[in-house]
Amino acid sequence: MATDLPREEDPPVWLLNTVQGIDHYVGRGSGVLFCWLILPMVAGLTYEVLARYLFHAPTIWAYDVTYMLYGSHFMLGAAYCLLRGGHIRTDIFYGKWSERTKGRVDATLYLLLFFPGMFFFLIRGWNEAYHAWDIGERSDLTPFQPIMWPFKAVIPLTAALLLIQGLSEFLKAFWAARTGRELFPKSDTPAEML
Repeated sequence: MATDLPREEDPPVWLLNTVQGIDHYVGRGSGVLFCWLILPMVAGLTYEVLARYLFHAPTIWAYDVTYMLYGSHFMLGAAYCLLRGGHIRTDIFYGKWSERTKGRVDATLYLLLFFPGMFFFLIRGWNEAYHAWDIGERSDLTPFQPIMWPFKAVIPLTAALLLIQGLSEFLKAFWAARTGRELFPKSDTPAEML
């Protein structure tokens, strides 16, 4: 006698394709691309140290280049960090919840806090970057005086990447809230996503 147990619902193909595409191209792709910013930063710092201490010839550009590259490296890696679950969370409560509860909480917080906050950063960051470009703003921290709009443009670019990656995370949370299961169980995480 066969029992008629309810069959677990399979995720729709569009959902799997959307989430995997965003995770691969935005989350992981931006992480792989922007991690390379560390190399010119280290090269600039190394050059500055050697020039300053070996040849007594400090540069006027190293400080500006270093803080701009490090700030960009930090900000532009945020989407990858979101994909990997590296942002802050109160694990003392979260770890004890069921997948359905985690999904409900995450989906609600993405809708109420994350998306409005990132949209705000996108708009304000765009306005600041555009204003810096419009007036030809330059840094006044050093005699090098680099233009500021490329550095300020990192904020809206980061917000855009986070909004896109946030859509993937929201869809995963919504699936967990609806079914009580993760969209991609930890054992099924594609190797290239690690």
